Amino acid sequence: MFYSPAPLHIPDGFLSLLVSLVCWVVTALTLGAAISRTNKSLGERQIPLMGVMAAFIFAAQMINFPVAGGTSGHLLGGALAAIVLGPWAGMLVMTAVIAVQALLFQDGGLLVMGANILNMGLVTAAIGYGLFRSVSGSSKTVKLGVAGVAAWLSVMAGALLTSLQLWLSGTSQLGIVIPAMLGVHALIGLGEALITVSALAFILQTRPDLLGEGSESAKAGKGWILAGGLISLFVVFLSPFASADPDGLERVAENLGFIGAGQSAPFEIIPDYTLPFLGETALSTIVAGAIGIAVVAVISLLVGRGMKARS
Repeated sequence: MFYSPAPLHIPDGFLSLLVSLVCWVVTALTLGAAISRTNKSLGERQIPLMGVMAAFIFAAQMINFPVAGGTSGHLLGGALAAIVLGPWAGMLVMTAVIAVQALLFQDGGLLVMGANILNMGLVTAAIGYGLFRSVSGSSKTVKLGVAGVAAWLSVMAGALLTSLQLWLSGTSQLGIVIPAMLGVHALIGLGEALITVSALAFILQTRPDLLGEGSESAKAGKGWILAGGLISLFVVFLSPFASADPDGLERVAENLGFIGAGQSAPFEIIPDYTLPFLGETALSTIVAGAIGIAVVAVISLLVGRGMKARS
């Protein structure tokens, strides 16, 4: 049986206007710093990698994997993006992915987009990069182990931030929502860690220079870019088989009784990762995913080229 990926991110209605605006301010200030730092430090190799990484993370987020109790999880990718690209470029890539998901696929609310970017893109990138680079002189085994821990912690940090935002919004009680969110995301984080470690192990084996691990040219070859694009498309072809179980936040919202507070987007373009004229079919999900891959890759490449030109 085929499934289209369910919406994954915080919808409008879960957070109060004040909390949403505060998250937007924090996100805007952080992205301003990211743009400024990227303008000064973006390397030539990072431009094509930004497109490849954006495409892969978008595709991977379409695959919900089952965890315990009829709940599913999905990759966040912030730690992986930051480890490969650096923290600032990683944050910009994650912002592009989350913004496209909200604007094109109605996955996550518009008013709360700042919170979604903060929780899933900025905090996760900071944790992933910081912990991974703290062991830069260690063996590959140590680096991969720390990357796995960083990926798991990034999921937990995002879940904790979401819990605090729900509490401050009056949506749920703090003593209830934190154990519920952290409990389910502790399991989801294991999937995040496994995917992150697997991707980094592949990179260290094939192109260690991309992580500063070798003396080869820092430029990403066309073959690497093509391989990244093909892997992303392959992942999208698997998306119709994603778990139909609700994701961590949706399951907690159902269990705690505030699922009805969510509000639908005021417009629809490609809702629920399906093209309306193709219906809820496997082909519809695959085509929608391919469109998403192309959009986030192009946006990330344009951002990268713009940053490089200014630097």
